[in-house]
Amino acid sequence: MTLPLALLVLAGLAAAVAPRVLARSSWPEREPVLGLWMWQCVVAAVLLCCVLAMAFSAAAAWQAVRAHVFAPAPSGVEEAYALGSSGPWAGLLAVLLACGGAWTGAMLLREVHEARTRRRRRRAELRERAPRLPGEEPSEGDRLVVLEGAKPGAWWLPGSAPRLVITTAALRRLRGRQLDAVLEHEQGHARARHDWLLHCSSALAVGFPRVPVFAAFRDQVHTLVEMAADDTASRRFGRLTIALALVELNEERGVFGPCPTPLAQVPHRVHRLLTAPPRPPVARRLRMTAAAALVPAVPLLVAFVPGLSALR
Repeated sequence: MTLPLALLVLAGLAAAVAPRVLARSSWPEREPVLGLWMWQCVVAAVLLCCVLAMAFSAAAAWQAVRAHVFAPAPSGVEEAYALGSSGPWAGLLAVLLACGGAWTGAMLLREVHEARTRRRRRRAELRERAPRLPGEEPSEGDRLVVLEGAKPGAWWLPGSAPRLVITTAALRRLRGRQLDAVLEHEQGHARARHDWLLHCSSALAVGFPRVPVFAAFRDQVHTLVEMAADDTASRRFGRLTIALALVELNEERGVFGPCPTPLAQVPHRVHRLLTAPPRPPVARRLRMTAAAALVPAVPLLVAFVPGLSALR
């Protein structure tokens, strides 16, 4: 039982410490794509710790599972793990971790189902508000839909037939490159498949609300994906252009007042674009990317240390 417990302790430390360390760091706002990558690697490491702990606990409790786990291993590796002296708690731990994995899968399926339901409802509303003209054939690929609306807005509707929706109020308020920047912002979400990242983070946070890393992962993902899309648009049209477009789209919603609103991150995004924080050097970004990729390798190293020691 030593190895499964060590993996669970490692998962607990990562789940408690990583959110605090990343929350105190300023570099994710300077490089949001790298910040998203770091968060994904940390969450993957926590989940990998749990999966490995479940596998070794089940192998310690049941000979049939042990035969499958160590089937490809050379002789002497299985004995190095000393799974036969684990005691009766191994089976209980394996069952609890398996239930946690099943619950995670159920939460993800529920999140995807609810997202599809919302998407179908929004598509039905879209067909009602913007029906096809007589003789209009459905176009392949992306399709821009213009809605009559008094409030400015633009959003991406993902799915098998993705739609980029913009209201007439937004067309009246945005001028030239501002409109192009907003469209590029929404297309940046689509190209990076941010919708799936949002689904996964929400499923983990809802399924395990008392785990700090999952709640922080969901909150940070919602912020960083918007910053990443802002940077995608700013690289083509400039930071000032997308900042002015954000102001035009959200000025009438009260987000720039003293009272907090659900869109309170918009002023921070505008300030970030206008202050133009410098990106880290390329060499540092490469080092940080490699370091993040090594985070999920730590549980694998802990799990394989006894086996590698037996092969010496």
